[in-house]
This record gives sequence, structure tokens and C-alpha cells, in this order.
Amino acid sequence: MAIAKAERLMNLALCLLGTRRPLSKRELRESVEAYLEAGSDDSFNRMFERDKDDLRELGLVIETVESLDGEIGYLARRDSNRLPPITLDAEEAAALGLAAKVWQQARLAGAASGALQKLRAAGLPEDVDPYEAHGALEPRIPVHEAAFEPLMLACRDRRPVVFDYRKATAARPEPRLVEPWALECWRGHWYLAGFDRDRGAERVFRLSRITGKVRSRGTSFTAPVPDVVTVRETVASWAGESADRSALIRLRAGAGYPLRAKASAVRELGNGWDELEIPYGHGLDAWLVEFGPDVVVLEPAELRADVVDRLRAVAKG
Repeated sequence: MAIAKAERLMNLALCLLGTRRPLSKRELRESVEAYLEAGSDDSFNRMFERDKDDLRELGLVIETVESLDGEIGYLARRDSNRLPPITLDAEEAAALGLAAKVWQQARLAGAASGALQKLRAAGLPEDVDPYEAHGALEPRIPVHEAAFEPLMLACRDRRPVVFDYRKATAARPEPRLVEPWALECWRGHWYLAGFDRDRGAERVFRLSRITGKVRSRGTSFTAPVPDVVTVRETVASWAGESADRSALIRLRAGAGYPLRAKASAVRELGNGWDELEIPYGHGLDAWLVEFGPDVVVLEPAELRADVVDRLRAVAKG
């Protein structure tokens, strides 16, 4: 069975690499002997979709092209599936080896292990442990959100997705149709950057606020993907990292140490409260809500109103 599948995958890969124009499912079924033996169209479709996904997992770049008459075709361009010779010095190989160890979830564990073996073949000596210098640390990127895996695959395959998303200020989630660009982990949370079709603009979504399943849409992207997707910069600005103003809050004594670390001024008020002056940027209201009754916003008025709105939305939810 394993040999038969490997032969079928090889034949499909050769068909996709050998064509100069997109081939339809019908043409591929007629070209691969194993597909001719499929008992029904449903059986062939399931087999083909699995094989296509397996080839993509192996690194083959397969394009999906829609013709003028609406027929879907597939091909793998040779220039998209050819890599230049790769040479690594010891430091580069060690850095990539360390990066490979970061991934701990099951979906990427096998790929990271295989990549590490290729790195050794490319110049990472067998007797050198790239992690030895970091023995006291275990680098990891935690992934707990169910949305991570389907979004990772959608980013790779350039497939639009639909999901329900609950904003921090909303009582209920709303459907979003998004062309996913990139995923990035920032301060322990995963974020997706992409083009929101309904709003016609770039948006960043926190994965922990995605509810239900992420569903793929079999269409192509309508907006160009930026050369550099600045997820971290966008999230940082939303979290107040690029603050250009100050806010005045009242904080319960002995609470809110992250806020105290950011404060430019602290004054004791007595009766178990302190007054803090902290940087104010977009997203500060969401952060303050996390401290619940330990924080009271004094000024500016718009920040106080935003915090009250978020608290009401939480109470309704």
C-alpha cells in the first residue's frame, strides 16, 4: 500500500511539473493510472485531494488556476519548485537548528525534525549540539488555539477563510471573510494579519477571539499581499506601545504591577489607592479592563468611556 501511494504521488507530481498549462481533474485522472482504477468520481476526488495535500506538505508548490470558462486547473511551475544550492556556516546552521526546536505542537514536530536532519546535511556537524549554549532555556512557542493549524495552512496555500470573531467590545461574535497573510506570536498570544474583504482593509485578529471552526473558501486572493507583513508593529501600536499621550489612572495598592512598570509617575493617594501616569496609545482600554475593579480611569474622558464600554460588553456576554 505504501509503495502504491508513493508511486501515485510521484506520477501526480510529474504530471503537474511536466505541464505548461493547468490540468483539470479530468485530465489528471486520465493521466495517472491509479486514478483510472478509482471506483467512482467521489472516490477519485477524495484520493486526489489527499494526494494534493500530501504533495504540498512535502514542499511542492501547486497552483490552482481558474480558466475563463470557470474550470479549475492545477500545475506546479518548475521555477517555483527549484531552489538554489544552500550552504550554511556553523553559526547559521546552529541558529536554524535552534529555531526548529521551538515548534512543539504535533502538526509541526515531524516537519521540524525532518528540517533539522536536512540542516545537518547542509553543514550542522553531528557532534555539535546547537542547544548546548542555551541549556538552561527551553525555547517554545505555545499554540493552544484550534484556529492556528487551519490558518497556518491557509496562509501557506493562499486560501481565503471564514470564521466568527468576537471583538473585545462586542457581546457576540461576527462572521469575517479574510484573505490570510501571516501569523505571528507576540507576548504569548497569536495574531493573524490579512485582508478583511467585508471591510476592504487590512486587519489583525487575535486567535483566542476566534470562535468555532475556520472554514476555507475555494477562491483566490483579491488584494495584493504586502512584501512585508508587519503583524508585530500593528499589534504593538494597538497595544499602546507607540503611545504619544499620557493617561491618569487610580490603581489599588499592591495590584497592577505591569502598569506600575510602565508608569512615568506614581503618587500615593492613601486609603489603599495610588495615582499613576501611564503612556496612552491605541489598545490601552483593552489592557486596563484586564485589571477589573483594581483600576479606575481618571482621564482622558474618551479612555474612561472606552473602558466602561468594554466592561459593559463583558457583563452582557
